Amino acid sequence: MTQRYAHYEVLKFNRPENGILEVILSAPKKLNALDATGHRELAEVWRDIDRDPETRAVLLRGDGGNLSAGGDLGMVEEMTNDFETRARVWKEASDLVYNVINCVKPTVAALEGVSVGAGLAAAMVCDITVAGRTARIIDGHTRLGVAAGDHAAIVWPLLIGMAKAKYYLMLCEPLDGEEAERIGLVSVCADDDKVHETALSVCRKLARGAPTAVRWTKHSLNNWLRMAGPTFDASLALEFMGFSGPEVKEGLSSIRDKRKPDFPKSSPF
Repeated sequence: MTQRYAHYEVLKFNRPENGILEVILSAPKKLNALDATGHRELAEVWRDIDRDPETRAVLLRGDGGNLSAGGDLGMVEEMTNDFETRARVWKEASDLVYNVINCVKPTVAALEGVSVGAGLAAAMVCDITVAGRTARIIDGHTRLGVAAGDHAAIVWPLLIGMAKAKYYLMLCEPLDGEEAERIGLVSVCADDDKVHETALSVCRKLARGAPTAVRWTKHSLNNWLRMAGPTFDASLALEFMGFSGPEVKEGLSSIRDKRKPDFPKSSPF
């Protein structure tokens, strides 16, 4: 049933029921952080799902009680040192967001535990999001020393308003699932041990719905995100420009050393 996805190395797949496909970020020993292969696969998989006649609804989740800790630090360091790597990952980051938005199948994301980085980017542009009460949701970019690119500029202001978006993205403040639901960042908050069950229930309803009506409703609503495309493109370009600068090197070093970063006190911008 998942043979069409057999070539994927990092992402895992499961069909809990007919018509439902689970896409699983699976590197539980490192909180499902994505290496170069995983990042590429997470960008590409939505095209395969789009063409999959057996899938009517998709559930994105992480393995082992966490969504994802973001990008593997080794990949991030390579991006700071190598232009070709930086250019490749920039294209993947763009494709990831647009491919989820343009996938005709309805998508549901389960946010459990740590939810950061590329995994969070894919989850937050899914159609429906279910977060655990104690899930730790954090954009993470300014803490690393780069602009909040990925997905944030395209969707956070639309979901929670500009004032809240600036607060959480510029300060890199974390949210738990309850607060995320309260301010409208996620669709549903569930008890931590009920997140998967709740998300699967939503998928079940979507899979049983009128497929064309559901898909056309998604397509229409996602035009709000498409209109924000130029804002997203600019934010992503600024993020990746930052990967060539000094702030990300200090941010990366501080994360590895498990200390507070000591960023420069002035900016050339």
